[in-house]
Amino acid sequence: MRAIWKGAVSFGLVNVPVRLYAATENHDVQFRQVHRTDGGRIKYKRICSIDGEEVAYDDIAKGYETEDGDMVILTDEDFADLPTRSSKEIAVEKFVPADQIDPMLLDKCYYLEPDKASAKPYVLLRDALESEKRMAVVTVSIRTRMTMAVLRVKDGVIVMQTMLWPDEVRNPDFASLGDEQEVSEKELAMAHLLVEQLAGDYDASEYEDDYAIALDTLVKAKVEGGEIKDIPKPAEESGEVVDLLAALAKSVEKARAARGEAPAEEQPAAKKAASKTTTKAAGKKKAG
Repeated sequence: MRAIWKGAVSFGLVNVPVRLYAATENHDVQFRQVHRTDGGRIKYKRICSIDGEEVAYDDIAKGYETEDGDMVILTDEDFADLPTRSSKEIAVEKFVPADQIDPMLLDKCYYLEPDKASAKPYVLLRDALESEKRMAVVTVSIRTRMTMAVLRVKDGVIVMQTMLWPDEVRNPDFASLGDEQEVSEKELAMAHLLVEQLAGDYDASEYEDDYAIALDTLVKAKVEGGEIKDIPKPAEESGEVVDLLAALAKSVEKARAARGEAPAEEQPAAKKAASKTTTKAAGKKKAG
């Protein structure tokens, strides 16, 4: 793993320098969009919906579409005026009981590794969180934007998990659950019995992504069976300077050929022959 951020956890007068690592990774198979017949990669152009012209990256801006369908174009100067933070501090706001944090609010997860010199205060914070069964609610600046997060402990390591804002969690307002449903004592007893029969401890090794495994097997079988497309690689640029004079000469030759004229290498001979004819004619005239 590579550290993606360096900073420090601060609580009270204690400062713990740490490095941040992404705690998870996506193992989903990534596909390319290709031409079915030859396997060539599909490319997309940035086309303006109004004039139909291709737009360069330098001419692309961020736009906010209003409810009426109007577009508000935001400039770099507009974004420069927004509140941003570039602090390298993970500031502890308060320590709260772990059961008060709704898991739905938790988002991306990161490991915190202490510097060698700060191992002791790191262990102090870790052990305090575990013994008190609390999480630390913190503020942290990631990519210039302040966000809320929590610090918790997993397998002896402090984990920082960013949080969604409360208004980012949708309200489950389902009409089908509006009317109170009544269940009988017999039905409830059967439900309890079923829960008891399926009760157990969670063991991650008991589960596997059968789709990913089957897809990997399928791809390997196709490769071993020779069902692959030999995609030609784009020609590498040699780095040689283009001979402008040669290019111009070639263009001139094409233009002459289009007009039915003789190539340039034949013209000197023609001019020479024409010159001899003119000289002979002039000599006869003089002799006469």
